[in-house]
Amino acid sequence: MKKESKQQRIPQPQRNGHGGTDTGPRNIELDLQNPDMLTPPETDSGTVPNMKFSFSMAHTRLEKGGWTREVTARELPIATTLAGVDMKLNPGAYRELHWHKEAEWAYVLEGGCRIGAVDQEGRNFLDDVRKGDLWFFPKGIPHYIQALEEGVEFLLVFDDGNFSENSTFMMSDFFAHTPKSVLAKNFGWTPDQMANMPEREKYIFQGDVPPRLDSDQVVSPTGDVPDWFSHRMLAQAPQRFPGGTVRIVDSTTFKASTTICAALVELEPGGMRELHWHPTNDEWQYYISGFGRMGVFASSGLARTFDFRAGDVGYVPFAYGHYVENLGNEPLVFLEMFRHPRFEDISATQWMANLPPQVSADTINMPREMIEALPKDKRPVVTQNR
Repeated sequence: MKKESKQQRIPQPQRNGHGGTDTGPRNIELDLQNPDMLTPPETDSGTVPNMKFSFSMAHTRLEKGGWTREVTARELPIATTLAGVDMKLNPGAYRELHWHKEAEWAYVLEGGCRIGAVDQEGRNFLDDVRKGDLWFFPKGIPHYIQALEEGVEFLLVFDDGNFSENSTFMMSDFFAHTPKSVLAKNFGWTPDQMANMPEREKYIFQGDVPPRLDSDQVVSPTGDVPDWFSHRMLAQAPQRFPGGTVRIVDSTTFKASTTICAALVELEPGGMRELHWHPTNDEWQYYISGFGRMGVFASSGLARTFDFRAGDVGYVPFAYGHYVENLGNEPLVFLEMFRHPRFEDISATQWMANLPPQVSADTINMPREMIEALPKDKRPVVTQNR
């Protein structure tokens, strides 16, 4: 009896008389986490590229002071517009002074850190950010990150799918590859004063927990940056709907973030991110907690379903219709991100509701009164008892 019970828990690629058992070599744990890949819904059809990759399957770089791992177009080839980095800094540890060819958007997952930058006019920025806060550094702007007393883990998102965290411009690396005579001339230093300079990049390294923010402030003669590089996302009042909440942050609410916008979606059990698509750009997703699935329609009769858990990355190409459904007993929380200054989506419900009702009724063979009952305003999150 116990053996039969165990066998019943092993998923099999079969449904309604189609498929069969898999008795050969297999990774049952992955099959259990991806039931809609092992046994796709009947609505799936054709060959659709992979749109999922987990940070748990990414290479982790270990450093004195923390770790980092990334999901780029190398790991998820379809993700051409954005790339992501998951980074942890121990208390007091630094992500050293550096800059990128790409803009950097970030979401604090746990803990807190101090972030600092100086722009091309010498105007400076310094702030402490904690769980649920964002920051954005434009391309080329030098900055640093230092963990506060509790340490920090954060998600970084860059506006190029081919970005790699291993190819950033770092102060230690720059100076290590500049002749000491040039450094001496540039800064007015002597060879003895430069004796302990690093011979290679430091990247992530241990330091002391920073002092109070006000004691770290530096007054620049050119002032502070005009558009603050941080934003309190969780302090922003969410849009509430039956089934969950949505917080949208783009250049209208976070002026500094000119190339990346985002939505933080929280779906209650049974809730669903409605059928929709985006008219301006691809969508890059990061799942924070919970369990759910996403169905994607790629036109021409092509469709595929993916399952997601915390730490997974999802991707939806421009204009593909899709939904995200909470299948668990706890909230499904995830970020939607776009390489675009404004957040824009098309709601299938709102589209149909604002057409002459007979047009939609005739198209999908539904009674006209069913179409007339649809809400004309946008409701990004829905639930069964709408």
